[in-house]
Amino acid sequence: MRQVALSLLLWMGTVAVGHAQTPAGAPQPPAKLSRKEQRALEKEQRDLDKKLAEAKAKRAAAPPLTEREREMSEALFVEGVKYVLLEDYNKGLEQLLKAYALNPDNAAVNYKIAEANLLSGNLRDAANYAEASIRLDSKNAYYYLLLAQIQASQKQYDNATKTYAALIKQVPNSGNYLFNLADLYLAQNKLPEALATLDQAEKEFGQVDEISFKKQQIFLKQNKLDLALAEGEKLIKANPTESRYVLAQAEMYASNNRLPDAVRVAQQALRLDPDNPQAHMILAQVYQQQNQPDEAGQQLKQAFASPALDIDERVRILVGYIKQLPSPKESVNQLARDLAAETIKTYPKDAKSYAVAGDIQTLTDHKKDARDTYLKALRFDNSKFQIWQQVVLIDAELSQTDSLLAHTDRALELFPNQSSLWFYNGAAHLLKKQPQKGVKALEHGRKLVVSNPELLGQFDAQLGDAYHELRLYEKSDAAYESALNSDPNNVQVLNNYSYFLSLRGEKLDKAKQMAGKVVKQYPDNDTYLDTYAWVLYKQKDYAGAKAALDKAMQTTKDGSIIEHYGDVLYQLGEKDKAVAEWQRAHKAGGTSNLLERKLKDHKLYE
Repeated sequence: MRQVALSLLLWMGTVAVGHAQTPAGAPQPPAKLSRKEQRALEKEQRDLDKKLAEAKAKRAAAPPLTEREREMSEALFVEGVKYVLLEDYNKGLEQLLKAYALNPDNAAVNYKIAEANLLSGNLRDAANYAEASIRLDSKNAYYYLLLAQIQASQKQYDNATKTYAALIKQVPNSGNYLFNLADLYLAQNKLPEALATLDQAEKEFGQVDEISFKKQQIFLKQNKLDLALAEGEKLIKANPTESRYVLAQAEMYASNNRLPDAVRVAQQALRLDPDNPQAHMILAQVYQQQNQPDEAGQQLKQAFASPALDIDERVRILVGYIKQLPSPKESVNQLARDLAAETIKTYPKDAKSYAVAGDIQTLTDHKKDARDTYLKALRFDNSKFQIWQQVVLIDAELSQTDSLLAHTDRALELFPNQSSLWFYNGAAHLLKKQPQKGVKALEHGRKLVVSNPELLGQFDAQLGDAYHELRLYEKSDAAYESALNSDPNNVQVLNNYSYFLSLRGEKLDKAKQMAGKVVKQYPDNDTYLDTYAWVLYKQKDYAGAKAALDKAMQTTKDGSIIEHYGDVLYQLGEKDKAVAEWQRAHKAGGTSNLLERKLKDHKLYE
């Protein structure tokens, strides 16, 4: 009902124009116009004055409305306004245009038709009727404001600025609209014009924070640092207890490498507000620029100790540290962990606190702590796949099979289409000696892989191992072949495939070629040497097998490799040495089920 009442007052021509509220972040006006611009402005003003005079003459010459016509026009106007309020713009315009037909020279009717057209998206008609409302009543600020809005919505900023300039000139007590005009100039990056308009506003209203602040931003854009700082000092002087202005000034000094001044002003802010985190962060920035990392770290700790420092700002700073980690300086790693811990202390129920702390712990090689921290993040928000992924990767890296299985099971309930989770779930089942479950998970996950040959190869490698466990040798070989198609140099696949072929005594030439390729790349690895030796053993090349195992014996503590060495020695006729190696293998552990019989009978069993 308030808008209906306002419209009726507009109809009667009794609305008083008050001071407009300045929109935050709007645009700004001219310092000095060129002579050409001045002449164009004067011509526009003469044209406007002429139109206004013509409209007044037309109204004076028109026969007055009868009482009945006036009442009907008013009723149609009110009805139209009602429909506009109800957002039924078609019906609203229908009624308003009927009112217009009876009384086309009524400024309020033209204004309301313009508004309805604007709201319904008909900007051209909106502009025409808004211009008409101004011609009919040049002293109503609302008419100018509507026209400027219509023009700005069409990015006709020049026209909008002219409309505001006309408003300020024509409507008494409209100085507040200088702020709108200044914002329009700023939107067009007309900095001198914006500055001139703000100067005009300052003459009219005196020292106003918003004027100083906007002027400061303009001076910074113009690279006039001293003038920008002078405006900052004016703000501080006018608001001696407002730390935000002091902080802004300190930040400006710091950003422009005026470091002693930045320290002085930041300390001034701390005298106003000793726990202000922003002041401590500015000091940290300055000390960092002065290559004083310890002092910078202390300031950051004080900033993070303040509950006033919000979580997003903390995360932004910590992400900056993450980009530096792991640092060769342990003090940097420790500072990052300390700041993350302080963040958790201040925001103990925010998943972001734990997530960023987990990242820092991971990068600084505190993997187990990181895994536990990630799990705490998931208590508060389990919807982030990346965090689940980190937990699973750390489980795998730490060889914690039970945790790996439990966490992949939980994660798959939330993310059943993530192939990597199925991969680790399958791998966990294989480690738990559950090859059938492992195969089921791996086969399902492999179907989900899209455009990722590397991941496909990893699935195939695991499936090769799993099928071998289930004695599905054809499937095992096919999986290994597929893995090698993805990556012909996959060491794990080359080693396992060749070893399993040697155990079966099949495709031994192929097995030798693959195992030899691995040994050539890793000539001192006892496991790879053992695989190569065992292929040669199966080919009855016992001397070649011994040569490979002689090298492995220099480093290995693996019972199965030592047992193989004993078998090779036995085949070469060195039975006593063979028995001695079997005894050594028995002490080492991890040997075959046949070792007890070998030791008992001093005889080779295969």
